[in-house]
Amino acid sequence: MKFKYLASAMALAIAGPTQADVLIDNVEGITIGVDGKIQRFTALVIDDDGKVAQILESGEKKPQTDYRENGQGAVMIPGLIDAHAHVMGIGIGALTLDLSDTNSLAEALDKIRRFAAENEARPWILGRGWNQEKWGLGRFPTAAELDSAVADRPVYLARVDGHAGWANTLAMQAAGITAASESPAGGRIERLPGSRQPSGVFVDAAEELMRAAIPAPRPNERDLAFAEAQKVLHRHGITAVADMGTTIEDWQAFRRAGDKGALTLRIMAYAAGPEQMELIAGARPSPWLYNDRLRMNGVKLYLDGALGSRGAWLKRPYADDPGNTGLPITGPAKLRNILVRAAQGNFQPAIHAIGTAANADALNAIAEIAESFPGDRRWRIEHVQIVDPVDLPKLGRNGIIASMQPVHQTSDRLMAEARLGPDRLEGAYAWNSILQLGGRLAFGSDAPVESPDPFAGLAAATTRMDANGEPFGGWRPQDRVNREQALAGFTSEAAYAGFAEGRFGRLLPGERADFVLIDRDPLLATPSELRATKVLETWVGGRKVYDAD
Repeated sequence: MKFKYLASAMALAIAGPTQADVLIDNVEGITIGVDGKIQRFTALVIDDDGKVAQILESGEKKPQTDYRENGQGAVMIPGLIDAHAHVMGIGIGALTLDLSDTNSLAEALDKIRRFAAENEARPWILGRGWNQEKWGLGRFPTAAELDSAVADRPVYLARVDGHAGWANTLAMQAAGITAASESPAGGRIERLPGSRQPSGVFVDAAEELMRAAIPAPRPNERDLAFAEAQKVLHRHGITAVADMGTTIEDWQAFRRAGDKGALTLRIMAYAAGPEQMELIAGARPSPWLYNDRLRMNGVKLYLDGALGSRGAWLKRPYADDPGNTGLPITGPAKLRNILVRAAQGNFQPAIHAIGTAANADALNAIAEIAESFPGDRRWRIEHVQIVDPVDLPKLGRNGIIASMQPVHQTSDRLMAEARLGPDRLEGAYAWNSILQLGGRLAFGSDAPVESPDPFAGLAAATTRMDANGEPFGGWRPQDRVNREQALAGFTSEAAYAGFAEGRFGRLLPGERADFVLIDRDPLLATPSELRATKVLETWVGGRKVYDAD
């Protein structure tokens, strides 16, 4: 079915500094009601502040408004919220080398070689997205292999999960890395077999040794990257995001956009550590700025790395790497100190925990601190990928929010089986189990680690199958969620996870008129149809920010 887009006259009327009330009629509206249930409607009234004034069901009398437009039967859903992404990483990734589509080392080296040739003026070649597991390499790539593609300039490329980096020889020389260099706490310099010579791969905290040598983006480059990130997210129907690891430089780019009236994305920011948190916000979280478009909510903490680089902190060694239990990044005492520091200022912690040991420590620390800081804290644990079954019930206590990314399960399935073995998967990506135990879910993508496409996330959450329909019937299907729960995870629950409920996340009177017009009903579409959903238009605060036409 081909939909006509809303008339340009209305778009012009509401695009300027002054607004008027608008009735958008003849839509197949879907939202999450005050009772948490799906509510359907056929028309929406937007007031002159860009908020929802009224939703109307079939047969209800339409009010008189300044503008009245026919939605031509398009499906309207609340603006989608990515509860865990890296906004500046999305923008910078769109402007640098992307290896996420490469399927072999040879293909990656060829793409690197071509990119360098096309960008002769760049002093460093930077990018991301390589994945030795996808390549079937069975090991990390080396600096010598990267030298074969580019030997005249430093090259540094982040792994797909952002928890390892690959450098060529000139990059290591620029960073002063030699055989005498020691791995920092919480990190690992990979070595060539049988020697101390760095191989060219740096895991978790060891990446900082390389990043210190890379020229930082200038403010105008950050502004360009942020503008690109907004375009990417709006194109996918995303109107708000929880930005994980916000630096002062990121924050200033967001503020510059807000000051110019160019901030169209709603950002719930979590600072890159307690020092950045206090530098940006001071003693307390910031107020909501720019009509609910920006707030410093809390602090992002890392307890471990990722499964792909074997940095996730496990209670037992990796099945495919005996003797290795991963990399604990923040020790128990430091974690508890930071949690107390955050709680004293009413900052919301967001704790990265992927492995069983990391999740256990996060859950135990929250239980201890919550006794001294009761109330509505909404302690967040990010990823919650591999949880020991004995620890799962703890996710239903103390108001903990499990901030999870459904596409990680479909991307990581085979790797998780190899890393853990078949007897340690019971608490893996356990979405439904967490809900049944009284926990709360917020869904996101971890972009640019994964695509920010929320419809792929909805399909993965409800089927536990990948884009090819594998495995048939879903991987550990008892932990899939229903469609209503998945949609809430990307809308109302994601807003709640960032203390934004009542402001945005649902199409209800008084909330911001953030919505998406799409070409099919996500609650009725087949999984393949859901993944193929087309975003027709994206609106934030009653203003159109993306039009597919």
